[in-house]
Amino acid sequence: MITTTALLGREPPGVSSRRVRTALSEWAFNTERRESAPDDVVAVLGWVRRHTPTMEVWNDPAAVEDVLLVLGTLLDGSIAAASSVWRHRRVLNLVMQYAIRHGVLQTNPLPKGRGSGPGTADAVDRRCLLNPRQAAGLLDWIRQRPRGGLRLHAFFAMLYYTGMRPEEAVALRVGDAALPEAEASDQWGELIVHAAEPEVGRQWTGTGTTHERRGLKGRNKGGARGVPCHPALIRALRDRIEAECLQPGDRLFSGERGGILAGSVYRRVWDRARQTTLAPHVYDSPTGRRTYDLRHTCLTTWLNSGIPPAQVAEWAGTSVAMLFAVYAHCISGQAKELEHRVEAAQDLSSLYLAA
Repeated sequence: MITTTALLGREPPGVSSRRVRTALSEWAFNTERRESAPDDVVAVLGWVRRHTPTMEVWNDPAAVEDVLLVLGTLLDGSIAAASSVWRHRRVLNLVMQYAIRHGVLQTNPLPKGRGSGPGTADAVDRRCLLNPRQAAGLLDWIRQRPRGGLRLHAFFAMLYYTGMRPEEAVALRVGDAALPEAEASDQWGELIVHAAEPEVGRQWTGTGTTHERRGLKGRNKGGARGVPCHPALIRALRDRIEAECLQPGDRLFSGERGGILAGSVYRRVWDRARQTTLAPHVYDSPTGRRTYDLRHTCLTTWLNSGIPPAQVAEWAGTSVAMLFAVYAHCISGQAKELEHRVEAAQDLSSLYLAA
């Protein structure tokens, strides 16, 4: 959509750019709804079709530069996040590869490299990480909520202790949790993650539901991974299961009336918890602003605790390369130990004395 509007260079007479973007994203690019577009949308899309240049435009270096400039700029004129720019360029490169395979283009007109601007495209902002005291305060406030406290406390504890993505956590069933006996309160358990249910919008699922069930990122269809379950999380899950008398096939985290836990619900509760428990200047900062920051905090904690990166990547469902790209600059607390290792390896004092 961004590329299409960039190549247009102008808007239909009397039609705002917002209406053009809506017509493209919700109707033209949605095969489930395209044929049922209302008349006003059809008129806008007809104008877009007539004024969209052919693929020959990619032979014009100036046009390519204009598109890349738009990809790196937000609607208000500010610079887009490096990760967003990289993602948009990756999609555009896939389009170019498709055009080359079908003989529409001879070569890829896009410059090589990420071209995402300064900094690391996917690197997490260290300011978003929660310290243990902040995490404890947030989880305790949520647990004491009179309405859905145990349910939401267990959900956020799952993200904090396992580093799962929210869409993976909401897909978990009771039977996916291998918990030790209740008497073994200090033992670890294991969670089997085998699906994700991200929110994609009713107009995109084709089923009328907001969520879409998918496999795990970076796994073959039907693939799964095991994640260790911290004793503190086990206690939270047991409280949740016993309070609701949940069965193996039930969702671990459901909505208030059953069904899947909606993102709008847990995001609203998380924001309220931050506003209540954090100091005003911390609430206004990036610290824990998104629920996804619980995953960032968990993975950073694992790395700083000396867990081998390959193991962290396996538990988190990502690659070692991506792990380093995102979290390498968040690793801390090991400098002194590493300095001692280097000092011992480079110690020449005994050789000087021998000479």
